[in-house]
Amino acid sequence: MIPGSKSDHPGFRKSFLFAMQGFRTAVTTERNIKVMLAAGVCAVVAGLVVGLDLLSWAVVILCCGVVIMAELFNTAVETVVDLVSPEFHPLAGRAKDIAAAAVWVLSTLVAVVGVLVFVNAIFFD
Repeated sequence: MIPGSKSDHPGFRKSFLFAMQGFRTAVTTERNIKVMLAAGVCAVVAGLVVGLDLLSWAVVILCCGVVIMAELFNTAVETVVDLVSPEFHPLAGRAKDIAAAAVWVLSTLVAVVGVLVFVNAIFFD
């Protein structure tokens, strides 16, 4: 809904379809989201191979979801920055770099969590 407009919010079904359209757009246009999804698939396959317990599955799935969500936010930030600043501007570049850094930090932490989960499953279960 546009601030100040009198139109109603779209229904739940339409909102869900908009979200799916956004996800599909990100997957078809953004390389990094494809990389994150592939890494998530690899984590799930590895989890099946080592036989993760229920809590470990919850951690792995949550980590995968949060990284994908962060990449979607990063893509949204970059898209808005490109819209409002189509020509190069140092502040636009800074905003995009910081959004990308947030994904990098989260991905690094998730990698550490993944190592801990899988080391535990392989050596201590």
